[in-house]
Amino acid sequence: MSALAYRTLGLIWLGAVLFFLYAPILVMAAMSFNASEFYQLPFRFSTQWYARLADNQEILDAAARSVLIALCVTAIATTLGSMASIAMFRHEFRGKRLLQVLLFPPIAIPWLITGTAMLIFFFGVGLGRGTPAVIIGHVALAIPYVIVVVTARLATFDPTLEEAARALGADAWTVTRRVTLPWIAPGIVAGALFAFAVSFDQFVVSYFLSEPGDSTLPVLIYTAIRKGFTPEINAISTIIITLSMTVMLIAARYSKFGGDR
Repeated sequence: MSALAYRTLGLIWLGAVLFFLYAPILVMAAMSFNASEFYQLPFRFSTQWYARLADNQEILDAAARSVLIALCVTAIATTLGSMASIAMFRHEFRGKRLLQVLLFPPIAIPWLITGTAMLIFFFGVGLGRGTPAVIIGHVALAIPYVIVVVTARLATFDPTLEEAARALGADAWTVTRRVTLPWIAPGIVAGALFAFAVSFDQFVVSYFLSEPGDSTLPVLIYTAIRKGFTPEINAISTIIITLSMTVMLIAARYSKFGGDR
């Protein structure tokens, strides 16, 4: 088979994968502008579902709650995860390898098990359900992602740069602020995006730990689907996807995730 044939097959395969990934999203976005509540054809353009969404205070409150929780989780998880990554990069201590291994189970363990365990634990310590429990649960899930991403960035860092800065009289905080952090900044940004996505999209842990009437957006969408689907869900989902892709494109444009070429 010629090189042209291989390239053609590769492009067809890539097109099929992209179609499989994005076709449902495009259909959902299109249906959010369809006047029919039951997705009847022919397609009739309308923005009525967005108008109804603007008047649906329950969905707006849940979306605002999800964003607020995700921002809190992002700040906490990114700070703690970055600090842990730098500490493990700079220092050797007993149990370091075991600690690194223990970072992965929260990613691998099914969230159903994690949510159940967290619910039992929080009731056991007297915290119960509510927004603080949701934030703590999301932070526990997001920190491993931050550590993995920041550690990968630190793997490209030359430790002699820190040694040179110390030799010139810089203290530990100055070395971290002026040398280490600028280098790992793309990793921190990527880790923060992961943390935000993990928190905002988290359903299982939020379902277990949130109080009735104080649900996050994923939990509210699940409840709405069980009661009867409405195209307003398509509208809010389209807005979220558009904002998420915009943020990702901006971050990819101005952050060197792959390092310098």
